[in-house]
Amino acid sequence: MEEKFIVKRNIVNIDEGKCNGCGLCVTACAEGAIQLVNGKAKLVSDIYCDGLGACLGECPQGAITIEERDASAFDEKAVHKHLENLAGKPKEEKHQHSGCPGMAAMSFTNKDKHSSRPAKKLDSELSQWPVQMHLVPPVATYWDNADLLICADCVPFAFANFHSELLKGKKLLIACPKLDDTAPYLEKLTTIFKENNIKSITVARMEVPCCGGIAMIAQRAFRDSGKKIPFSTVVVSIRGEILDDK
Repeated sequence: MEEKFIVKRNIVNIDEGKCNGCGLCVTACAEGAIQLVNGKAKLVSDIYCDGLGACLGECPQGAITIEERDASAFDEKAVHKHLENLAGKPKEEKHQHSGCPGMAAMSFTNKDKHSSRPAKKLDSELSQWPVQMHLVPPVATYWDNADLLICADCVPFAFANFHSELLKGKKLLIACPKLDDTAPYLEKLTTIFKENNIKSITVARMEVPCCGGIAMIAQRAFRDSGKKIPFSTVVVSIRGEILDDK
């Protein structure tokens, strides 16, 4: 067994009382040092944490700080092995609810909603292109006097009436706060809000905690823009129901 050297160094500290289990710090940690355990972020081992604090800026609750204390030295070889183990876990172990709540596997049917009648053909309400946050221009004629819908990209798949109830009459931006590189999103959204005449902002997100990142980025961009624009958030359940509209 390798000897673990104890040194005084910087290392992350997580306040469980503030943590809401959103999982944004888990994806921000390239070393896999943070995992969700029973709905709370935990540092799984000192040797996996390099103490640089890449996770700090991702925590919307301010639950993560850097402290200087006696800790096992950072072990890069152990990190590589740890990441390989995470990638190679059996399916039954991966699907235990110890990671991000949004990754918990589930299966359900909508038997009561099925009908023998043919479905009515619906028209698309999409009125501009592109729609992905990385691709849209920060200044465009279609932003002028626009009602803007900033949407997590799972929402249209869960919410059956997405086009008629959410998208109709709005210009669209889509993003995934968990899987995308969201670093450029704050600056782009701030520019869109500041440089265009936006009438209203609606953020549509899924109920899973990690999806809250898209609302957090939009709210911060809204504040940074200095504009006064009506702002609302819609939360959609995994089963396709609107849980919150405020």
